[in-house]
Amino acid sequence: MTFIRPTLAALAVATAFPLAGHAADGDQPLVVVTASRQAQRADEALADVTVIDRARIEQSGASFSLPELLSRQPGIQIASNGGPGKSTSVFMRGGNGNHTILLVDGMRVGSATTGTASWQDIPLSQIDRIEIVRGPASALYGADAMSGVIQIFTRKGEGAPRIDAFAGAGSYGAREVAAGVAGGTERLSYALRGGYTETDSLSAKMAKAGSTYNPDRDPYRNASLSGKLDYRLADGHTLGATVLATEGRNFYDGDANFNNYNNSAQRIWSLFSRNRLTDGWTSTLRFGQSVDSYEGFTRSKPAGSTIRTTQDQLAWQHDIRLPLGTLMAAYENLHQKVLSEGAFDGGRTVNSALLGWTAGLGAHRLQLNARHDDNSQYGGKTTGYAGYGYQLAPSLRLTGSIGSAFRAPTFNELYYPGFGNASLRPENAYNKEVGLLWEQRGSFASLTVFRNRVDDMIVTFRNPGTGLSRPANVREAQLQGLSLAGGTRLAGFDLEAGVDFLDAKDRDSGASLPRRARHSGHVRVSRSVERLTAGVELQGVGGRYDAVSFSTTALATATERDRLGGYGLLNAFVKYAVTPEWSVEGRANNLLDKQYETAYGYNTPGANVFFGVRYAPR
Repeated sequence: MTFIRPTLAALAVATAFPLAGHAADGDQPLVVVTASRQAQRADEALADVTVIDRARIEQSGASFSLPELLSRQPGIQIASNGGPGKSTSVFMRGGNGNHTILLVDGMRVGSATTGTASWQDIPLSQIDRIEIVRGPASALYGADAMSGVIQIFTRKGEGAPRIDAFAGAGSYGAREVAAGVAGGTERLSYALRGGYTETDSLSAKMAKAGSTYNPDRDPYRNASLSGKLDYRLADGHTLGATVLATEGRNFYDGDANFNNYNNSAQRIWSLFSRNRLTDGWTSTLRFGQSVDSYEGFTRSKPAGSTIRTTQDQLAWQHDIRLPLGTLMAAYENLHQKVLSEGAFDGGRTVNSALLGWTAGLGAHRLQLNARHDDNSQYGGKTTGYAGYGYQLAPSLRLTGSIGSAFRAPTFNELYYPGFGNASLRPENAYNKEVGLLWEQRGSFASLTVFRNRVDDMIVTFRNPGTGLSRPANVREAQLQGLSLAGGTRLAGFDLEAGVDFLDAKDRDSGASLPRRARHSGHVRVSRSVERLTAGVELQGVGGRYDAVSFSTTALATATERDRLGGYGLLNAFVKYAVTPEWSVEGRANNLLDKQYETAYGYNTPGANVFFGVRYAPR
């Protein structure tokens, strides 16, 4: 890939620092389940994986939103339509915002009308752990996992009953409170917590946005509740339930004479039964539902209009230990129901069968997956994945994989009046990648090179004659890149760094895909001295275009529009443990007050601070 020319200095930095998500010497090894749908050590996973645990989430600071936290991970960029709570897109490895799926406790979450999730509405206070799997994962999770999967696990309980709480305030009128109780016995584990966040925020749009600009502030508020319950009936037999509910109200610019706002809600629940049928055979049956609801209020619709996606989900998975490796066999049923008030309503059903096999044989590790999805709208799709790893030396491992994936057209793309195209086919992707992982005495480094080809890409064209826009399967895209990440401890400092080189282009015209920078990176330095922990972060994102206009007559013609300048952000954080249970913490974001855009015409916060008090018995 001739477009990637990392300097020797960049390579040297990469080999000096550890990969996020790996345990230091003496710590318990991190376990990841999303990479294969089976529990395995993170440092043995063949996929490109990052694990963000609760300690790292707390260190990020309470004013640090989920999209911001994700944007500082390798291979991920974001675009936000304004400040906190505004619609946010997550771009993983150069894919579109609808090429990454979100799971919460194993349940698929998001809108089937837009194809994206409401990342901005999930509070960090409800999250115990985040697992990020980069690369195509349709062979594990079905449609839309073309660039990767992000799974969120809500808070859990164990040990003696404990109450924890947090309260904080900061710039732009930001306030947050959260509290929970968690614990467990030999048979029972439970957790219940609630939270509330509110901010006066800033104006979502800039004056250059035109007639939709309104200089007033656009507030946001969010209330959330989560719960988790596990009960062990007997050895090897567990029943459980999970729930996460959020409700938000978000004001936004759209009319200079009316305060546009929307009410959003997400409700995700599941029941499961995990049973060890024999010493080497475990069955897990899970049933649940996710609801993504949006109600918009504008001057033209002051009474509001509703857009809602309901996903009923059933999964039955069997994990069977074989003489060599472990077999995974599963069946899934997904029924999606959508309502777009005043436009359309409908539904579709997907029945899926999948197989997987993972094994370790000496220095060799293998993973094979295959899945068939039968969709009531467009028929069947079969995807696969093959991964291989070889331990070159005790501290050095080489990995490689190939995989296919697809994206189902959204209901808006299919049926929205005056726009939809009911003849659309799924997008298809084929990915190849190689990786190198080094780890020794608590230090780690990783290098991953990938190339993902997207065929039958769905692009919206505007007919200059009629002025109408319509989607069609006519483009091809190539997403290729190199990702370096790592970290270590040096002279008492914890160091972490990462850099991404990305070339995400439309193959026919050579135009760059919108809102995706060719270069991005981050550096994080922190130190703990007795009760005090402090650190700084630097994040850099290169220039990119906000939009690309395609010709209706010539595939090779495309126009890149509205350039967004590159930017660098400097942040700082501090935490002081007053007692083992009580701590005070603070965070300062955008210390240099950098003015920048992640989406054309939309504001981003300037220099801001947030301080809080946390009570967390250990």
